[in-house]
Formats: sequence, C-alpha cells, structure tokens
Amino acid sequence: MRKYVYSIICFVLWLSFLSPVQAQNTCFCVMAQDGRLLYGTGLHQTQSVASISKVMTAIVAMEHGDLSMKITIGEEINDAQGSSIYLKEGETYTLEELLYGLLLRSGNDAANSIAKAVGGKEENFVRWMNEKADELGMKDTLFRNPSGLDEEDGGNLSSVFDMALLMNDAMDHDEFAKITSAKSYTNEKGQQWINKNKLLSQYSYAIGGKTGYTKKAGRTLVSCAKKDDLQVVIVTFQVSDDFLFHQQYYERAFDEYETIALLKKGTYRIAGKDLQILKDERITKRKDALYQVNETCDETGYRLEANSEDHTVVYSHSWR
Repeated sequence: MRKYVYSIICFVLWLSFLSPVQAQNTCFCVMAQDGRLLYGTGLHQTQSVASISKVMTAIVAMEHGDLSMKITIGEEINDAQGSSIYLKEGETYTLEELLYGLLLRSGNDAANSIAKAVGGKEENFVRWMNEKADELGMKDTLFRNPSGLDEEDGGNLSSVFDMALLMNDAMDHDEFAKITSAKSYTNEKGQQWINKNKLLSQYSYAIGGKTGYTKKAGRTLVSCAKKDDLQVVIVTFQVSDDFLFHQQYYERAFDEYETIALLKKGTYRIAGKDLQILKDERITKRKDALYQVNETCDETGYRLEANSEDHTVVYSHSWR
C-alpha cells in the first residue's frame, strides 16, 4: 500500500512539471525568433515592467555609444535606489563593464551613469529609448527612465508582447547576446558580478534574459532559449515561480515547433545582381505543418515570402 501511494505521489509531481504553471492575472508571451506568437495571454495589457526595461537601456547604449568609451561616475548615482553595483563618484569604467553590471546585477546606478554618459543627459537617452520602441513597433510602450524604477515617475510601461519584440531584436546584437548569456563577469578592478537570471544555471537551453521586480510591477522576467535552430523568447508579468514557468513553456515550444532556414546569412548572386543577407532568414512552424515559399525580384530588389498555417514572414532586400 505504501509503495502504491508513493507511486501516485511521484506521478502527480511528474504531471505538475509537465503542466505549465499559470497564475491568475498572469500576462505572458512566448514568441519565436521570426516573430511568430506561439502562446500567450494578456498580450497587450500594460503595466510597470521594472528592470527588464534595462534591455532597452543596453541596446540604446550600444547603438549610440562605443563599448570602449571611458565613463567617469558622477553624482547621477545618488538618484539610484534599489539594486546597485555600488559605483562610487570619481571611479572610471568602460561602457562595456557598466553594461555587464546593468544586465547581470540590474545596477540602477549603472543605468543612470550609462544614460548620462551616452546621452549627455538622461532626458536625451530616454527619448532615444522611446524612438527605438517606435522603430520596433512597440505600440504599448512608454519609457520614462533608464532603470525601471517606478516609485517617483510611475516607471516604464509596456506589455509582454512589446517586451518580446524588444528581446528578439536585442538578441540579434552580438554584444548584447554575449553579455546576457554570461553567468558571471569579473571586471578589471576585480569586482565579480553573478547573473541574477537563474535559468542560465538551471536550464541547459537558456541563452539570455533579464529579471525585474518592484512593488508596483511585481515579478517580471524576459528570457531567451535555443534548441537546435529554434530560438524562443518568453516574457512574464507577476508569475511567482517565473523561472519554472519559462522552462515549462520552452519545453512545450521545443516539442511542438521547429524553425526552417529559408536563406542563410551571406552574399548571393540572383538574376545577375548581388544580394547581401545580413542575418539568417527563417520561418517557424508546427512540426507537422506544411509551408510554401514565393520569391520575386524586380529592378528594386528581392522579396521572399513564406507561409505556414496562419503565419507569414516576408523578407525584402535592395540590391547591393
């Protein structure tokens, strides 16, 4: 009898791992690299997103600054509350070092120093954040500061869908992908920062992410994982066991979907003209679904359209 009860308990625990954890009022988005929405709920509900805002802070800093630029820490760090990498006025760091502190340890002081150094003043930097959001089609989003703190100005507002769009774009930046995948980092001063994203240690397919928390926002988490050719981003708001939630949905996505490469990065000769593909082009589909591809070209350039079920991807390129 005791053995029978033990078997039932083990079976229930096994089922609980396979069934994704889902809390009431949960907002989540599971998105493939080509933008295909795999699963989700509350996709466009907006709220303060806390420190996952720093994904945008990092991308804007990389696009407007140089990783080797020297940054002298000033009084801007006095406005940073909450998580910190304990910068001191007068210290000098490279932008790259501060980005590690920003993304691994969620340093609000690093966010303020980056914004001041790269933007000249924080207002300029935040304007760039919102311009980048517009460029990516983040229609639910408003950035007010580089850190994600929300006690004074209401914080940065976004949706799980928009933050998935952002993380997909961010993972195309090689330097961002390198930093967010690091389990730890030691700078030239000998300071070591351990990544708060536990998925990197707990889940073998995890390749990046950013944690967040404030009282107003609750727990927020954006992460990225890749198995074979399928790369997936997950964003959650207000999920108590968010690391487990992400892992379960990754397993579901990897079991049900696959990515098909349409055109590899490189230079091609098509219709007597040169075509440069800057990154791999792909379509994500259910493993049992068919897909079709149509290619057209004219004097302006080349266009590739792929369709599978209700999902269409279009890639357009001008001739070199």
